[in-house]
Amino acid sequence: MGDASPHRGWQLRAVLRWLLALGTALVLLLPTAALAGLTRSEAALLREINRVRGLHGLRPLRYDPHLERAARVHTRQMLAGDTFAHGAVQSRLVRFDVRGHLTGENLGWGAGPAARADAIVGTWLADPIHRANLLRGAFTRIGVGAVVGAFLGVPDARVVTADFAG
Repeated sequence: MGDASPHRGWQLRAVLRWLLALGTALVLLLPTAALAGLTRSEAALLREINRVRGLHGLRPLRYDPHLERAARVHTRQMLAGDTFAHGAVQSRLVRFDVRGHLTGENLGWGAGPAARADAIVGTWLADPIHRANLLRGAFTRIGVGAVVGAFLGVPDARVVTADFAG
C-alpha cells in the first residue's frame, strides 16, 4: 500500500496538467462571438494572453464585462486625447464596479505588424512589470479594450488597455 501513494500523486499531477491544457485549449478555440461581444482584435489579444499563460502553467483568464468596459473606455480616452498613460486606474475600476482584492493594468499600442496580438503581448513579456501582470497567478479575470485610429501621429494605430483582477 505504501508504494501506491507516490504513484497516485503522479497520476493526480498528470490529470491536473491535462485539465489545465484542456481549459487553455478551449479558451483558445472559442470563436469571437462566444467571448461576449469582444472585437476580433480583443478576442485575439485574450487568446494570446491565455496561450502565454498556459505555456507558463497558469490558468486562463476569464472575460469580465466590468473590466472590459473599463478597458474600452480608457482606450477610447487615450485615443481621443492622443495620450498614453494609466491615469487613475483604481478610481476607474471602482467606477465600473470592478470587484477584487488585486488589480493591474497593461497598456500597449502599435501599427502594422506591431499591432498584432502576438507583438503586443511579446512587448509586455519583455518588460518586467507588464510580464508580472500577464503571469500573475492571482489574476483570474481580464477585460481588453483595443481600438484603432490615428494616435500620436500614426494613422491606423491599435491602442490597447488590458485590465486584470483577482
